[in-house]
Amino acid sequence: MRYYPVFLDIAEKPVVIIGGGNVALQKVEGLAEAGAHVTVVSPELHPRLREMVDAGGVKHIEREYQAGDLEGFQLAFVATDDRSANATVWREGRERGVWVNAVDDIPNCDFIMPGIVRRGELVLAISTTGASPAMARKVREDLEAFLKEEDALLLDLAGEVRRELREQDITVRGCDRCDRGPTDVWNAALDADVKRLLAEGQREKAKQRLLKLLLAPSGQG
Repeated sequence: MRYYPVFLDIAEKPVVIIGGGNVALQKVEGLAEAGAHVTVVSPELHPRLREMVDAGGVKHIEREYQAGDLEGFQLAFVATDDRSANATVWREGRERGVWVNAVDDIPNCDFIMPGIVRRGELVLAISTTGASPAMARKVREDLEAFLKEEDALLLDLAGEVRRELREQDITVRGCDRCDRGPTDVWNAALDADVKRLLAEGQREKAKQRLLKLLLAPSGQG
């Protein structure tokens, strides 16, 4: 495997986008949602990008890319159709220690972007390490069809219960009778009935069932 999968915390970190079209818009929206401080370098902007700039959420340098534009940034995205420009930006990134992603131009990338499936706080990333974008899209579409809204609700509930148990200094123990560790108990507790109750809007019943399964697995208590 050539690439190392990772999720980055880029909140309040400076990121630059070279280009101002539809692809640049998609990158800016995702980065802004993650809390990055985004600057766009482009003589023209997609109308939605213009709105974001006018609203003060995105900075704009209204010209073509110039050498030195990566200074002060931690990540750079190149959203142009010009591979020569991509290579120039990538070389500057290497000189300055800035990681560069040139869209659909793997030779000029330090990292590649995965396909994303999102249900609330549940995020799945799919990559074929550049071998087949079509396959990555197929897998993403299959996962989008598989994951339901209740999966996001289940994650939200699991996070809430985990926080509350920690605050109360309660530890989920393993089950001696059935030879399961704490992680196995958690996995079993997030069962189909908890998920069904959430889908039916019975969140409190779902929470009580989850707590029961966590704190008394197989009658343990």
